[in-house]
Amino acid sequence: MPRKPFLLSLLLPLLLLSGMAAGATTPVSTFTVAARMVPDQKAVFATVESRNVVPARTRIGGTVTALSVHDGDSVTAGQVIATVHDQKLELQIKALDAEITGLRASLVQAQTDLRRTEALAHSGAVSRQQLDQARTAVDVAASTLRARIAQRAVAAQQQDEGAVLAPIAGRVLTVPVTDGTVVLPGDTIATVAEQNFILRLRIPERHALHLKAGDMVRLDGGEFGLTGARFGRITLVYPQIVAGEVRADAEVKGIGSYFVGERVRVFVPAGERRTIVVPSGFVFTRFGQDYVRLRQKDGSVIDAPVQRGLPLPTRAMPDGLQILAGLVPGDVLVRP
Repeated sequence: MPRKPFLLSLLLPLLLLSGMAAGATTPVSTFTVAARMVPDQKAVFATVESRNVVPARTRIGGTVTALSVHDGDSVTAGQVIATVHDQKLELQIKALDAEITGLRASLVQAQTDLRRTEALAHSGAVSRQQLDQARTAVDVAASTLRARIAQRAVAAQQQDEGAVLAPIAGRVLTVPVTDGTVVLPGDTIATVAEQNFILRLRIPERHALHLKAGDMVRLDGGEFGLTGARFGRITLVYPQIVAGEVRADAEVKGIGSYFVGERVRVFVPAGERRTIVVPSGFVFTRFGQDYVRLRQKDGSVIDAPVQRGLPLPTRAMPDGLQILAGLVPGDVLVRP
């Protein structure tokens, strides 16, 4: 029994020393305040659009017998989305098959006559003219057979072209036909939007003076149930101003599941300004007032009130927060 207090007295200093060592190895997060140039972002509306909207057209006329897609379906390039059936092609193929069978029989008969004529020609029983006529009959029969086989191949190819293929990979926007619809060559079976969607922005001309290809744009992920902000870049600025607006295209990853034509809010750069941006983790709120922990020259830490501004996330600082007042460049912040 007396051994337990003795063992505890030996272990307690070791536990305290290990706890102090663990605390000593934990670094204290700090941040040095600096004024930086940040883009002055303006919120504009953009629509999710496709670079190309391509119609899937029929190549032959007939009746739609198999329609395998509906509005909103995803398709791959070359996928069969419908089948057009033309009964006249079936009848034409059957007629050509029968004619080919007869021509093959005629060719066999002509070849037999030629062999017989050649045998008689060696004995001098037939003239040279009759031999030439037999050879010509074989050539004519063979040529006619090849022509009919080629005609049947054309009819079979036309029948195969009844399959309507998706021209590109993407999503089906509209399907203006149903099973049983009579179509002509060139009619549209479906319209397919290319999968690589873009954001088409319409920016007021006064905000588009500094806009150029390569500028970064930002999407608020919270509007779509996403975490954090999404970033993209301007790929094209259209040179024409329409109704006081400048159109521009931006590429942002991860917008392939949105509705085509959906309106989203996008922040675009409209000039630059100098401001102070700190990580939002260094700012805390107490009794309705925002504070930061400021390290003094003597090493002490005090709580200094600040006035927060709008979030300014960047790739280097995803949780960036603008500070309007309370800090100056050179201040050292300590994470609370």
